[in-house]
Amino acid sequence: MIRNLLTAVITATILILATSTAAISQDRLSLEEAVQIGLENNFGVEIQRNLRQIAENNRSLGNAGFLPSLSLSGSRVETVEDSDQEFADGTTQENRGARNTTTGAALELDWTVFDGLSMFASYDRLGAIKEVGDEELRLSMENLIRDIAISYYEITRISEQVENLEANLEVSEERIEIEEAKVEIGSGSEYDLLQAKSDLNEDRSALFRERNILTEAKITLNELLSRDPYSEFEVSRDIDLNRFLDREELYGKLIDENAQLSIARLEKEISRHEMREIRGERFPQIAVNTAYNYNRAENDGGFFRFNESRGFTFGITARINLFNGFDTSRRAQNAQINRKNAELSYESDKLMLESRFLALYRSYQNTLELVDLEEENFLNAEQTLDIALERFRLGSISSLEFREAQRTFLAAENRLINARFDAKVAETELLNLSGELNQIFRNNGL
Repeated sequence: MIRNLLTAVITATILILATSTAAISQDRLSLEEAVQIGLENNFGVEIQRNLRQIAENNRSLGNAGFLPSLSLSGSRVETVEDSDQEFADGTTQENRGARNTTTGAALELDWTVFDGLSMFASYDRLGAIKEVGDEELRLSMENLIRDIAISYYEITRISEQVENLEANLEVSEERIEIEEAKVEIGSGSEYDLLQAKSDLNEDRSALFRERNILTEAKITLNELLSRDPYSEFEVSRDIDLNRFLDREELYGKLIDENAQLSIARLEKEISRHEMREIRGERFPQIAVNTAYNYNRAENDGGFFRFNESRGFTFGITARINLFNGFDTSRRAQNAQINRKNAELSYESDKLMLESRFLALYRSYQNTLELVDLEEENFLNAEQTLDIALERFRLGSISSLEFREAQRTFLAAENRLINARFDAKVAETELLNLSGELNQIFRNNGL
């Protein structure tokens, strides 16, 4: 039985060492590298870049109505017909199969030189839409950076818990060795040895489950990076907490630089420009036009063999809409409602972000205090486990008492890891709301 137990322990040790060796051989992925890969490859960000390019293409003088339109047209028509003619003096004339050919060409230019300043409002509106595209791209990138960072920290948290469970497994194996030694010298019981083995299997099961969770977390990060879900990597464990985030400074940047609020402000500008466009329709529209025309008619059965003309034409056109079924008034009223809705949307977004900021900052402060508390608890639990292990070797405490100290230490270690993770998530969310998270990686050359 002891031989089988030793074989199982050696096998487990070899598996752990093999896993550790494979992890060392994997590529280490830094957070900065992950963000760079995500910004370059993420499909959502790429789609947003394309939408931004469309908005930029649409912002042009021609699309706003400033530029003239120039068209070239040409035509050639041939007819074959029979005709009978009778003149006033009684004479007649017959034509059979007479061919008539008409050729025409025109180069026309039309230019609206005044439309109630609607073209200026249109250009400003297109410019605001282009800025919305810029801000939406920035928002998409900022949210992606946040998601990548949190997913990265999650992998770090789980990896540390896996290491803790591996270390806990070693303690459980040492407990079995002590129990076996006690049984051999007659001071132990078979019951305690069997209980120790059951606890060892429980620790192995917990380790396997945590490794599965780690695999799923890595797949999630690979998906954010738009790369093969099976790509293996290791993450950095050196993640420091920023304990000095200033509330007033972050709040000021939230109001001034938050991408979602910037989009809401631009939506108000767009609705204002739309009202200007509609108001311009109430004024006269003045257009100038010019054309060069060429026409040639050839007739086998007429008085003239051909008739040809060419030349320029010039003109100016003015029109004003006197009545269109109150359509302009209707659209003006709707534009006014849209502008009011844009203002309400801005106030709603501002309130929502302010509330989220306040909740996150309080969570940030609380988790920092919790980290300090859990660090103290961890040190106490570590010392308690060392003492319990020594007393267990000497036989002054029972196997169950030692197991309780072991569990207390593992729980304290996990609580500390989770507290650090929660504090880092709150810090990341605060930086993202204030637009600082994106700036941090820009300063790193990303």
